[in-house]
Amino acid sequence: MNLNSEIILKTQLLAKHVMLEDKQLTLLQDINLAVSTGETIAIVGSSGSGKTTLLSILAGLDLPSYGEVYLKNKPLHQLNEEQRSQVRADHVGFIFQQFLLISSLTALENVMLPAELANDDNAKQQALDLLAQVGLSERANHFPAQLSGGEQQRVAIARAFITKPDILFADEPTGNLDKYTSTHIADLLFDLNKQFGTTLVLVTHDLILAQRCQRRVEMQGGRLINKQHLDHTKSEQLNTDTKIIQAENV
Repeated sequence: MNLNSEIILKTQLLAKHVMLEDKQLTLLQDINLAVSTGETIAIVGSSGSGKTTLLSILAGLDLPSYGEVYLKNKPLHQLNEEQRSQVRADHVGFIFQQFLLISSLTALENVMLPAELANDDNAKQQALDLLAQVGLSERANHFPAQLSGGEQQRVAIARAFITKPDILFADEPTGNLDKYTSTHIADLLFDLNKQFGTTLVLVTHDLILAQRCQRRVEMQGGRLINKQHLDHTKSEQLNTDTKIIQAENV
């Protein structure tokens, strides 16, 4: 299959089934989705609608029961775990609701880790620069247990961007945070997305966060039921308006 060079992620008739006792349970059905390079897209829906299952397959963490999924023209549905792992290492970043920082490493060491695994000789300086961008220079040598939830998520964001991924997947990135901190985390995500040109795919219950994306798709019962394109100018204005509101509330 030849994919448009501007399409970074695409699925065709994607489905996921699992066996529960003696019954087949359908988690995803007939998912057709295309994401353009540099796009910001939110996947929304109630709990159990299939959002996280879809995200796992899009990122190559899981395989579909049938259907096709391409990431950077790589057919993830045809690759084994080792091959998918290499695709993730080359192209993908992750941000999770639970932060998933390594407790025995400092903030600096957590951010450095993906770059070190990629044998980047400049890992430390890049990590320091990113920690400065997320406002945590003075917390670089603190361990996760010494950081607030918002600070831990900022470390996770810095870690996700250090390898300059082509696409970033975020699973409920503000789900464990208060409203003010959530707004700040969202600002960081979209600012860094714009700076690095990274494609951003969010799974979220937060409709305010979803509205800041250029596009929103809704899931229900394992299917995509609504695809909403937001005008780019309006999306940018919404980001600006949100920051103004935040500033006024300080």
